[in-house]
Amino acid sequence: MGRKTTSPDIHLNLNVRGLKQSATLAINEKSAQMIREGHQVYRLGLGQSPFPVPQPVVDELRANAHQKDYLPVRGLPALREAVAGYHRRLHGIERSAGDVLVGPGSKELMFILQLVYYGDLLIPTPSWVSYAPQAKIVGRQIHWVSTRPDNDWRLMPDELDRLCRDDRRRPRILILNYPSNPTGDSYTIDELKALARVARKYKVILLSDEIYGELHHRGQHVSIARFYPEGTIISGGLSKWCGAGGWRLGTFVFPPCMRWLLEAMATVASETYTSTSAPIQYAAVRAFSGGMEMEQYLAQSRRVLRHLGRHVWRRLKTAGATVSGPVGGFYLFPDFTPLRERLAARGIRDSAALADVLLQETGVAGLPGVQFGRPPEELTLRLAYVDFDGARALMAAQQVPLGKELDKAFLELYCPNVIRAVDAMAKWLTR
Repeated sequence: MGRKTTSPDIHLNLNVRGLKQSATLAINEKSAQMIREGHQVYRLGLGQSPFPVPQPVVDELRANAHQKDYLPVRGLPALREAVAGYHRRLHGIERSAGDVLVGPGSKELMFILQLVYYGDLLIPTPSWVSYAPQAKIVGRQIHWVSTRPDNDWRLMPDELDRLCRDDRRRPRILILNYPSNPTGDSYTIDELKALARVARKYKVILLSDEIYGELHHRGQHVSIARFYPEGTIISGGLSKWCGAGGWRLGTFVFPPCMRWLLEAMATVASETYTSTSAPIQYAAVRAFSGGMEMEQYLAQSRRVLRHLGRHVWRRLKTAGATVSGPVGGFYLFPDFTPLRERLAARGIRDSAALADVLLQETGVAGLPGVQFGRPPEELTLRLAYVDFDGARALMAAQQVPLGKELDKAFLELYCPNVIRAVDAMAKWLTR
């Protein structure tokens, strides 16, 4: 008798079946493949900082390349103290080294949090592409919290209250990411205070993903932990504001009353990744310690992103998209619904088709809104305006007085791919 074969996917965990590679990584690989095949591709898909790691931090990594020992699971003590000091200095939030957990990227820490804390996950939509897949892998219940374009996709307190009021004691984690990936928007102080009041009312744990906080274009980021200190975990790291995505270092800062949760996560960490790379942790001490060189680096990074983001925003609006102005980070989330009839005539009726045809016909690589929790038929895209030589742009910006605008001529010279990409999009939309 013939041998009976079994399909390999039968043995997959049910929570993993149907999941695909992270959309941001997939678009990056697809863009690279198209470039190798000789196509012109404008890489607005993967949200990777275009700027180099600051030189003082690179120097510190070089000086500590010999560090080879396993470090404490919770992180290098000097680094945990530097992270606590960073939050005291920038946000006026009193935390100690004992309140800090270091991991190989904030993404890994988010996964472990969901693994150890039994509660529903509340995700405002649109949101970063990995929040929901992580919850699905762990087996957590996901609740999408609606937002509206007329609020620039920000979560409003009444929406959070509506979701929580019918089961007041249910354990929940709300992810609040701002400045936002994918919208580039942020919250006002009054909005943060109102959200904090609702979260406190229902004892919701806030995971405040502030990985783009230092890239607020005006340097005016405010942590919601100021208004809900007992219930907020601050998520951060080096990837976005320090240009060190590939270094893989993330931080969680807990309120003292959540030490039990930190300890539970550290236990899981001890049985999985053991500890974060030693040389990277030593270098990160320098990054979180601040200083004049770090401030100058951040000031110029924000300046380039502010002017470039505003240019792309204005160009998309002129082409007919509905899009909110960027406040921080390096993303925009245009909605092309006003052009639905024109796009439908070209066979484009959903965001996946929009992203695919746009890439094939213009070379602009973006991500469809459906990947960020939006309805498939909604004609939204996420664009990351990062396809430029960040080191060159920073050096050039330093030669322009701080009070002076980085005009279109500057952007065309030092961010040419982004300018060409948005021009190509605008022509394609209006032809």
